[in-house]
Amino acid sequence: MTAKEVQTEKVLKSDIRNNKQLLFIIQASIASFITYLSMYAFRKPFTAASFEGIKVLGMDYKILLIIAQLLGYTLSKYLGIKVVSEMRNDQRVKYLFFLMGFAYVTIFFFGLLPSPYGILFMFLNGIPLGMIWGVVFSFLEGRKSTELLGAVMASSFIISSGLVKAVGKYLLVTYHVSETWMPFITASLFLPILILGIQMLKKLEAPTESDKASRTMRVPMNNTERKNFTKRFGLGILLTVGIYVCLTVFRDMRDNFAVEFWTSLGYGKTPEILVYSELPIAFFVLIIIACMIMIKNNGVAFFSMFHIIFFSGLILICTTLFFNLGKISPVLWMILSGFAMYLPYIGFHALLFERWIAHFRYKSNIGFLMYTADAAGYFGSMIILLYKNFGTPNVSWIDFFKTSSLVVGFIIALFALFSFLYFRQTEKKEITITYS
Repeated sequence: MTAKEVQTEKVLKSDIRNNKQLLFIIQASIASFITYLSMYAFRKPFTAASFEGIKVLGMDYKILLIIAQLLGYTLSKYLGIKVVSEMRNDQRVKYLFFLMGFAYVTIFFFGLLPSPYGILFMFLNGIPLGMIWGVVFSFLEGRKSTELLGAVMASSFIISSGLVKAVGKYLLVTYHVSETWMPFITASLFLPILILGIQMLKKLEAPTESDKASRTMRVPMNNTERKNFTKRFGLGILLTVGIYVCLTVFRDMRDNFAVEFWTSLGYGKTPEILVYSELPIAFFVLIIIACMIMIKNNGVAFFSMFHIIFFSGLILICTTLFFNLGKISPVLWMILSGFAMYLPYIGFHALLFERWIAHFRYKSNIGFLMYTADAAGYFGSMIILLYKNFGTPNVSWIDFFKTSSLVVGFIIALFALFSFLYFRQTEKKEITITYS
């Protein structure tokens, strides 16, 4: 074989690898996006209903439903620390079908039985759904394209909630579906998409040897391994989880009461705003996080996330102050505050924990870190929800939300600075140990 023929063969092999990688990225992106989007159809549509006039023990029925589901969802995150981190690859598809099937049954009974029984079934609904992210993301982690895949999947966080609530609202207004049956019917519309997504995930190839070399092998973590990881990165876990708790509280508040926020801002009769306002956020967040795939150095990408979190906190503070002063419109404020929250929030899911493991070359998996953060995040969200409803009942949701924007912005900026300094110091210790 001549030198020219050898070079031609190398070019052909490179093209084949690139085409194969591109095809994988497309398939994995679509599969994870539509699977997680469909999960929202089993979780969020009930928040599009008002359940006006329904009281249980003197309390608003919708608030109790949100609290009940949040309790189940929070419990699920604690269960996920063990279940998801210990899950084997051959169990993932079975887990998805079982968890989503269980959630589907709960919203069927939510429609079948009147209040107050819906509170019980909304609690049960949250338990399986809290583990879906970890199962789906386990198909994507530990790859050179994980940031891009994670960003696409996580963009469903932004779009899906508004979409399924808009569908639910449409069913209520146009077809006069009852508020209790609307969640089940909405989920049923998305059921074929869910099944398609799971089947596509099932067909994805495992990480290549090149992926493993670049991002560190991902393995199940038993109780001892989780304790060892915690001992090694204790303060770092505490600081990053603190940031994530603030982001989760802010996101949950913005998500669960989006209808109320927009109504108080004068957009109660334009339900399409629930979707349109989220599209620019999803677009720009997806572009920024996906571009991080271009940073090959795991350490540079990891520490860049703390810069992103810091400046997101500043944006959140500044945009809220400008809105309070009447310098920007309500729509622009909701978009900019949503962007400042979702950029670091999705960065956690798609990049920060992924590059953390890869940079420090620790054989583990994202499931442990993510579910530790999620468990604390949703617990914090539940506490704030209870405090708002029972501690400050006379404060409007929009005023509470504005105050929360300032507090969250300050805390995440401060904690991002501390986290950056901690991990730089940890990195120096690792280098010292390695070369001593």
